[in-house]
Amino acid sequence: MTQPSRVDERTARKVAEEARETEWRLPSFGKQLFLGDFRLDLIHPHPRLDPEAARKGEEFLARLREFCATKVDSAAIERDARIPDEVVKGLRALGALGMKIPERYGGLGLGQYHYGRALMIIGSVSPALGALVSAHQSIGVPQPIKLFGTDEQKNTWLPRCANEISAFLLTEPDVGSDPARLRTTAVPSEDGGEYVLNGVKLWTTNGVVADLVVVMARVPKSEGHRGGISAFVVEAGSPGITVEHRNAFMGLRGIENGVTRFHDVRVPAANLIGKEGAGLKIALTTLNTGRLSLPAMCAAAGKWSTKIAREWSKERVQWGRPVGEHEAISKKLAFITATSYALEAMLDLSGRLADDERNDIRIEAALAKLWSSEMACKIADELIQVRGGRGYETAASLAARGERGVPAEQVLRDLRINRIFEGSTEIMHLLIAREAVDAHLSVAGDIIDPDASRGQKARAAARAGGFYARWLPTLVTGAGQRPGAYAEFGPLARHLRYVERASRKLARSTFYAAGRWQGKLEYKQGFLGRMVDIGAELYAMSAVCVRALEDGGETAGRQSEGETARPPGVSAIRLADAFCRQARVRIEELFEGLWRNTDALDAKLARHVLSGDFTWLEEGVLDPSIPGPWIADATPGPSDKENVHRPVG
Repeated sequence: MTQPSRVDERTARKVAEEARETEWRLPSFGKQLFLGDFRLDLIHPHPRLDPEAARKGEEFLARLREFCATKVDSAAIERDARIPDEVVKGLRALGALGMKIPERYGGLGLGQYHYGRALMIIGSVSPALGALVSAHQSIGVPQPIKLFGTDEQKNTWLPRCANEISAFLLTEPDVGSDPARLRTTAVPSEDGGEYVLNGVKLWTTNGVVADLVVVMARVPKSEGHRGGISAFVVEAGSPGITVEHRNAFMGLRGIENGVTRFHDVRVPAANLIGKEGAGLKIALTTLNTGRLSLPAMCAAAGKWSTKIAREWSKERVQWGRPVGEHEAISKKLAFITATSYALEAMLDLSGRLADDERNDIRIEAALAKLWSSEMACKIADELIQVRGGRGYETAASLAARGERGVPAEQVLRDLRINRIFEGSTEIMHLLIAREAVDAHLSVAGDIIDPDASRGQKARAAARAGGFYARWLPTLVTGAGQRPGAYAEFGPLARHLRYVERASRKLARSTFYAAGRWQGKLEYKQGFLGRMVDIGAELYAMSAVCVRALEDGGETAGRQSEGETARPPGVSAIRLADAFCRQARVRIEELFEGLWRNTDALDAKLARHVLSGDFTWLEEGVLDPSIPGPWIADATPGPSDKENVHRPVG
């Protein structure tokens, strides 16, 4: 087995840093939130949808809802671990494969808001089907071509993408979130007319059924070629491509995810997206809005879980009362309902901001993905607990013995991948933290850069002095300390005042941490994770308050605390208030954990674990694992396996 080349940590970080968008051309609510500047004006009032676009979007959603309700058998997909071709063809006929593709290229031209709504409908009936549609449009060929393709590439590929399935191929057997070690190569031909691809890609969602794929491969640097990780559109049926295996997972049993091998695959130079070396930047930029597909799935699961939890908690009687009236269960019911409202509020706000195109939403989209994937899993886990033994039992088994076949256990399994998909929670913490401290690194980064010259450090110190002299005084007081601030939000105003105060407190904490640890801050992943989680909760609270004011209409500002709810308007205010109270408890715990934790102890203990100090603890049990290497051999070369690629006709 050929081992991948070793890449030191500094080189790996440099590759990741060069792939970042370094400029902030547009305002960002999330960026300012981490700087202690609560820019409510950037999200309130909600950006308005274009009336004609909204009409088209709603008409499509009605057709999609009818199709999913009558033509998609979710139980069959789960049972057979396969999405029927007829379902894919039906979605194609509806235009669902080209929802975000402009109409001039044969797509529907929907905005992010209605695209998210569509994924909620599809994901509610079958998360596996939702994954197929979103992997194709959110991170597959259409999005990078739309953002970075030439006019010729758009004319060539986008009409096909409105009718064919695509996939995104970045991960390799020994390369995950560390692209500096990417092994797949794209070697230019002597005449420069094409590239020759060799390598192996893992976890290629839609790879088994895709017609087109985006492949990230390393171009060697040579005369006339700048080289670097680059993005290519590749015909999935090209000679030399073998889908060697279809992977099976604990959830999303219907997805067609595989291992794809490239051996001397010839790709026209015209299929290069952007420039050589721009592949990672293209991937990360694509994900800025592409990540919002996962919050859509999470919001759908939350809404469904709310329905099931409410109906069951009212029906099931224990000790003379419905279980929902017992405090132990009522707390879970309140959490599920309030958090589901927040999931939808965050999704809608992020989608509207994306459609508005007047904000940089890279932080907001990342926060939405991070927070939604974590909270949706908690909702599903609590639903299982509310349902008890019936939550653990499969829907098929429940139905077979005469009860409603509620697939609660399936939802838990299906949702679990969202904490890993498109950047794991741990990677998202680091990614968001890097963006959150960008202002500090921009002015003071050279001070802690070991490669910076003495002159560069001196200039950085001068810049930092000026920046902090202006910035630090803004963190002392703000609107959150004025009792009448945000009065138009009625009983929710107190929560927005809290968000403003907490935003400044978070910024101060980050400044203190940077001063305390300086360059070592990047290694304090426990601190950075809590910092990001606080920001995510604050973004969720903000989204909920803005959404509730819109849902509640004029009644919001007039409602007094304790007033009897008058649905539907005032009930939204009540739900938002409950969510914000719950979120504030979590935020205070996170603030406490910034400085009082066992991070250092845990890191030290982990080193002892890795050194084998506690292998005695592992004695007394048997390991049922199937023998084999931890990481499969990914040495480039011809395939010796059957090609299981099967495009949908």
